[in-house]
Amino acid sequence: MTILEAVLLTVITASTPLLLAAIGELVAERSGVLNLGVEGMMIMGAVCAFTAAVITGNGLVGVVAGATAGLVMAFVFAVLAVSLATNQVATGLALTLFGIGVSGMIGEDYVGVARNPLPQLHVPVLSDLPLVGQVVFGQDGLVYLSFALVVGVTWFLNRTRAGLTLRAVGDNHHSAHSLGLPVVRVRYLAVLFGGLCAGLAGAYLSLSYTPMWMKEMTAGRGWIALALVVFASWMPGRALIGAYLFGAITILQFHAQGAGLGIPSQFMTALPYVATIVVLVIISRERTRARANTPLCLGTPFVPER
Repeated sequence: MTILEAVLLTVITASTPLLLAAIGELVAERSGVLNLGVEGMMIMGAVCAFTAAVITGNGLVGVVAGATAGLVMAFVFAVLAVSLATNQVATGLALTLFGIGVSGMIGEDYVGVARNPLPQLHVPVLSDLPLVGQVVFGQDGLVYLSFALVVGVTWFLNRTRAGLTLRAVGDNHHSAHSLGLPVVRVRYLAVLFGGLCAGLAGAYLSLSYTPMWMKEMTAGRGWIALALVVFASWMPGRALIGAYLFGAITILQFHAQGAGLGIPSQFMTALPYVATIVVLVIISRERTRARANTPLCLGTPFVPER
């Protein structure tokens, strides 16, 4: 029971940043905007969250700082890609490179500095239950927030008028514009939400997953989050399943090495990214399923007809 509990806890901590980043990018892409800058927003969220938490001694301030950093990065992307109609792929890649470079400069004095992780929930009696106690009632607030976001985004997309507007903009922005829908405003809000979630994902990495700052500590998780959106067919519930599947694969390397299976550590480290490539290849072969929920205007800049 102790081993199983340890495995489940590590899977949850590995999956939470993937889920937070993926659910934010899913909303942005449902509006028709492809933001490849998730990695850059995550790393900026991580460094700003950690530095703010160390300076103030308050983890909540760090979380807010990380979310704010993601918002600022997303706003820069939105100005370029939505208002100025630049190429979304090139703009997203530039945002990632910018975030990696600037984060290294901001966090230079904090490399190797450790702090206590975010406080965890403790419910009397329930948190002391074997297995279920720590797994269900012993997580920090960002873990519960990730689940709440899945439920909230599912409800928003399928049960609200604003969600219908978002999907309409993503499927045909010209038709939505002709009907009087605010295409630019919708895309701005969707991109900002994606940046907020990516910033929270980065904050979780530096404040809870590994409560310290290291250069490039996101280690490609932003790219995995992008793949998760496609894996999930732009559906929040499937994004949850995919995030925990990839989180389990990530944790597998540590337990395999601990068990002394003799598998090369380099292969185990590369396993999550190999799995990402395999999943994308499989999805690309099933074109009908891949196109089922794909926003038809994904990656296409909107220029109002005059």
